Amino acid sequence: MSARPRRPSLPPWLAHALSARREPVPWGAVARGACAAGPLLAAALLADRPPAGIAAALGAMFATINDRPGGRRASVHRLGTPAVAGAAGLAAGTLAGDGAGPVVLPLLLALLGLVAGAVSAAGPVASAAGTQFLVLCAVGAGAPLPAPAGERALCFLIGAGWLLALRSVFRPSGLRAATRDRRSAAAERAAVAAVYEAIATLLEAAGTERATARRTALTAALDQAQDALGGPRLRSRASSAAERRLHAGYDAALPLAEAATALAWAGDPVPARAAGSLRRLAAAVRDGGHPGALPAPERATPALRRLDEALLQAALTFDRGVDRSRLHTRRRGPAAVLRTALGAGGREYGLRVALCFGAGAAVAQQLHHEHWYWLPATAVFLVKPDLGPLVSRVLCRAAGTVLGAAVFAAASAWLPSPGGEVALVTAAAALIPLATRHFAAQTAVVTVLVLALMVAGGEPPAAAARIGETLLACGIVLLVGHLPLPGGAGGRVRAHLAEAARAAEAYLAHVLDTPEAPRTAGHRAEGWTLRREAYRMLAQARAAASLAAAELPLPGHTRGTAGADRTAVLLEELVDTVTACAVELDDTGRLTTRHTRRLTRLLEELNARHRPTPRPALLGSP
Repeated sequence: MSARPRRPSLPPWLAHALSARREPVPWGAVARGACAAGPLLAAALLADRPPAGIAAALGAMFATINDRPGGRRASVHRLGTPAVAGAAGLAAGTLAGDGAGPVVLPLLLALLGLVAGAVSAAGPVASAAGTQFLVLCAVGAGAPLPAPAGERALCFLIGAGWLLALRSVFRPSGLRAATRDRRSAAAERAAVAAVYEAIATLLEAAGTERATARRTALTAALDQAQDALGGPRLRSRASSAAERRLHAGYDAALPLAEAATALAWAGDPVPARAAGSLRRLAAAVRDGGHPGALPAPERATPALRRLDEALLQAALTFDRGVDRSRLHTRRRGPAAVLRTALGAGGREYGLRVALCFGAGAAVAQQLHHEHWYWLPATAVFLVKPDLGPLVSRVLCRAAGTVLGAAVFAAASAWLPSPGGEVALVTAAAALIPLATRHFAAQTAVVTVLVLALMVAGGEPPAAAARIGETLLACGIVLLVGHLPLPGGAGGRVRAHLAEAARAAEAYLAHVLDTPEAPRTAGHRAEGWTLRREAYRMLAQARAAASLAAAELPLPGHTRGTAGADRTAVLLEELVDTVTACAVELDDTGRLTTRHTRRLTRLLEELNARHRPTPRPALLGSP
């Protein structure tokens, strides 16, 4: 029987454009979207205040785009920070459009793009805030809304705040939550329970080739739990006994994660009852109950003994309600954000955003039409690297705009005005949470929504013009995206790798600089904080390296990123090894030959790759 011929695999940039995320339907987010932008626009039209309704609907639309599953406190930061930035951008753009001429305005917008783009490199929320700031700058400068800057900004904030308020009614756990338990913390409990499930899965994978992937999944679960528990509070009474217990449950998971990582590093199978204990803890977190008696695993090795101790402590935490609230995360202050913005990644991204935004504004104004903001706003969305490889997002944006413009043209031909525009805005806003699975689908529904808002504001239908401007923006971003900028390509990847290396070095120094055992509880807690930071930085570095590897193989993307994936893997192996060393030192006070040999090999290979890496001299400290 002849072997079936293998199908040729698609290049990563094309595979990304043809793939979509598979996720459950977020019915709560769909309901929030339907009740946000459309009703706000309808109320403003009934009050004969179309400009206020358009600004509020835009605020609700952007908040809906950022509306992701998660805890109520994390949503304040994820939705609120970009909303404030968008309001500031709308006000700044309005003032700039009123006071700057056709030559000065593109230069001013380019300067704003440089600053906002550099700050966007600080993280996902900063990226969303920078994007909203620049997009609303273009809208404020180019949209003919007869309203002062302050009123526009206030209406935008009202729209975003309305969507945020709706999260208290339409919870992810279902509409019944509005009447059953308005203070429900189901999302936070689910995030912490997912940590225990991920630890159990890692223990089951110990000694198999799946262990690395399971440890990566554990890192993602811990990151999500930190974000869910660490956001700003919506209510003054958020610090309840139940919430403190949930924080304590997360705190109790960290030594379990440390022991599981050490066991996976050792490669020895783990007794099945250990994973069963973790799943009972996960169920207790979800239900808010108690796990009951937990069977203790074997104590044959330091890692198994650490797991045994961590399970005992977790059982005490759940049964006695020990109140501990440390999340073992370091807050990034303004100095850290400034350091990232001025680093290689921030400078490279800021320059690309500035060139795309400024060139888009200049080209749009040369087209001699009043509503020129679409082109620079589209360029800002396209230049965002977290939306996928460059060519992929350009293809998706072009296809989505054509589809959205065609749908709007067909619908507006038979829908009455202004009720038709309100219906289109309502339907498109409700579809945004579903469309976020694919960039082309998201572009299509946002195009329908924005075109409907434009017509509701008194502008003539301009679907064909929007398609042409989108294609122009695609060309600008493709050109700028492959320009050899100062500092070389791959600055974003190198910056993430450097941050990950510094975090790994700090964790290594903490573990090896205090070799005596037993160590204090404070020393262990500081180690958990450093380990969490190292793994979070590594996850960001791996994501940046994977994105760079998926780009179209052109010189602008290959130089400066070669070998980034391997460097990230080595740093990840180093942190895994340091975790195993921490467990060994806590138990015996010294490292085995296996630990020191692995550390030496990893450090030597990292140093040979000419990357910022931990100092090999630290190996002499034990």
